[in-house]
Amino acid sequence: MYVLQDRVAGVLAGAAVGDALGGATEGWTPEQIQERHGGRVEGIVGPFLADWRTARPIAPFHKGDGHVTDDTLMTHALVEVYAKRRRHLDAYDVAADLVPLMIGERRWVPELEDHALILQRVFLAEKWLVAKLHYGHADPREAGVGNIVNCGAAMYMAPVGLVHIGDPRGAYAEAIDIAGAHQSSYGREAAGVFAAAVAAAAAPGAAMEDVRAAVLGVAHDGTAAAIRAVFDAVDAFTADGGDPCDVARVVRAAVAPYDTVGEQYRAPAMDARLPSRTKSIEELPAALGFALARGGDLRAAVLDAVNYGRDADSIATMAGAVCGGLHGIDAVPADWVADVTAASRLDLDAVVTAMTETVREVARADLDRAARRTAALQSLLSREEAR
Repeated sequence: MYVLQDRVAGVLAGAAVGDALGGATEGWTPEQIQERHGGRVEGIVGPFLADWRTARPIAPFHKGDGHVTDDTLMTHALVEVYAKRRRHLDAYDVAADLVPLMIGERRWVPELEDHALILQRVFLAEKWLVAKLHYGHADPREAGVGNIVNCGAAMYMAPVGLVHIGDPRGAYAEAIDIAGAHQSSYGREAAGVFAAAVAAAAAPGAAMEDVRAAVLGVAHDGTAAAIRAVFDAVDAFTADGGDPCDVARVVRAAVAPYDTVGEQYRAPAMDARLPSRTKSIEELPAALGFALARGGDLRAAVLDAVNYGRDADSIATMAGAVCGGLHGIDAVPADWVADVTAASRLDLDAVVTAMTETVREVARADLDRAARRTAALQSLLSREEAR
């Protein structure tokens, strides 16, 4: 039986555990991960470097040990904005509500092991929101132009998909609007496509093929090409009976031509993260590829993302959200949820409840608006036919 709160919980818990597990391996290669951990990572692990407090490039963040990163901090902040406004959002709400949360309210930041501002944890591409909207007073619809083009907007767009369950195109459009305050080019496009994936996944009766159709139905330019290349490669790989643990190699080879960062993740190419109509962020196609290869199995897809390395936390966040939407909270390993919420001091139940109530309220308003629109169209057509 379909239960809305179960799907909302699946999306948000799947995203959070993916984020926490992937944070421990972010930035490293699959080979380095296997050497460090004596094989594939199969759950929550500690920091990659023992001296993480001072070691570059990790310091001062305590990654691993079940600590969520900025992906979850930003996702939950967006949930707060939805819960406050109880309606669909746009770029102006990012300026009016999301940015003030980033700079005006201290909260527990697990990687800093302290109460701090979200601003003090996020990457430069997210600090851009504060610089452009709070200090620069840029038009929210255009503030993302000029920013680093990365997955920074896409990583927290799962709530947009939830307020558009069953309507991937609506999710895409709203996320594109919201992300205009943060990103441009293929970074903004990925935000829209990820929201569409969540909207499709969390719909009653949805399967991975519905997610596949939804993302290919809305994606444009390099993002569409990258997703299609990954899907084709995964299809061929699984048809040949390849070892599922090798799927990371297949996904990386398929997405590499569209990824501007290059093979050395910590030493990006000179044209990395620049606007382009032919390129894509790596994270979204990779996450969708792992979800497809594993048939929507959350545990397997998240672990593929974790062992992939590179931007593992964001890839696992997206894979976890999509698979959690497909199967609900029971698909998320209960021990992961318990350990991550305890280690990160997350009140996930409260976040899920707030999001579920908002989804219901927005859905009722959408239904009423649709009824009025239907009546208007029927009146228009009947008058035309009567002429």
